[in-house]
Amino acid sequence: MDDGNFRDRVEALVAQIPRGRVMTYGQIAALCGNARAARIVGGIAHFGDPDLPWQRVVNKQGGLARGYPDGWNGHKQVLEAEGVQVNADYRVNVEDLLWWPR
Repeated sequence: MDDGNFRDRVEALVAQIPRGRVMTYGQIAALCGNARAARIVGGIAHFGDPDLPWQRVVNKQGGLARGYPDGWNGHKQVLEAEGVQVNADYRVNVEDLLWWPR
C-alpha cells in the first residue's frame, strides 16, 4: 500500500462528510482500502490538513478525540456548533449519525 495514496484517499473522504453527520476511524480506513488502519487514520487526522472537517470523525463507540485541539471539550464544542448532540461522556449517537458515502 502506498501511504501517500492512502492519506489522499482518507483526506478526500473526510472532506465529503456532511455537516451534522460522522464517520468512524475504522470505517474510513476500510473504505480507503485498509480495514486495519484505524490508528493510521487517527494519525492522519492529528497531523493532516487542518481545513478538513476532522471533528466529524469519531471512534466506533461515538467517542470524541482526546487529541483534538482543546481536547474533548474542544471537539464537543465544534460538533455542537454543527447541531450534533454530545452526551456527558463525550460521545455522539453513532448509530443515528453515521454517514456512508454513495
